[in-house]
Amino acid sequence: MNILITGGTGFIGRTLIKHLQKESHKITVLSRTPDTINKIFNNEVTALSNIDLLKPDHNFEIIINLAGAAIFDNHWSDARKQLIRDSRITLTEQLITYIEQASIKPELFISSSAIGYYGDQGNQELNESSPVQADFSQRLCADWESTALQAEKFGVRVCLIRTGLVLGHDGGLLQRMQIPFKLGLGGILGNGQQWMSWIHRADWVNIAKFMINNKSMQGAYNATAPHPVTNSDFTKILSKHLKRPALLPAPAWLLKMLLGERSDLILASQRVLPERLLAENFHFEYSELLSALTEISSHHD
Repeated sequence: MNILITGGTGFIGRTLIKHLQKESHKITVLSRTPDTINKIFNNEVTALSNIDLLKPDHNFEIIINLAGAAIFDNHWSDARKQLIRDSRITLTEQLITYIEQASIKPELFISSSAIGYYGDQGNQELNESSPVQADFSQRLCADWESTALQAEKFGVRVCLIRTGLVLGHDGGLLQRMQIPFKLGLGGILGNGQQWMSWIHRADWVNIAKFMINNKSMQGAYNATAPHPVTNSDFTKILSKHLKRPALLPAPAWLLKMLLGERSDLILASQRVLPERLLAENFHFEYSELLSALTEISSHHD
């Protein structure tokens, strides 16, 4: 199939593309850095530098929208918040405009979202229909999703992937967390009671492929492993796995002082369950955190 992907250089995107290539799909990547795309994928994908290069007679059966400026890397100034929103919502609006103009509509539009959709919810178990608590991340995800769902007006099946904390061997959350642990500086964050809903990157890729192959799937799906853990338990399991102590907790006041509003990404509690995926009989290869960490340390995913 012809597949258009945005966000192809990202932590998820580059792995997803390599898996789709193995299945002989023809991949086009929309990226501001086409040279980087060509380098990563050995000139075996088509790289487009600008969405204006998409023409109505391009025939993509599937569009997978993963693009978005890094949400954690920089201080949340008003300008940065606007960039975070524009990089997701404005691009999604442009993709909807392209779909509207396309002479042959795509069959499926997979659009990324995040479990930030739910806001900070303490110990409450959350499924795809749970009520939300409004904050910056929640409004961002809700607006992003509602924009993507506009593709349904043109007869396109839309799947929204509410992604948890993605674990993999060459980047993402785990790389950030391992550094202090390896230096003997690891510890719980805040009071450690906040829930961390995580997913192995291989399972995320399998979810996207599952959506492609199951034409009855539509709407929002939580891309999180079935067994979320508290930050305290995550810290203990990671500490034991790395054989490093976890002796230096980072209190909430310090995180708020250092990170400002971004500390919400670390301290907010989201106990998210993949109810709809389990109802579709999706099989998670890594449903327990220790098995995910063990696989990642072997560097094969």
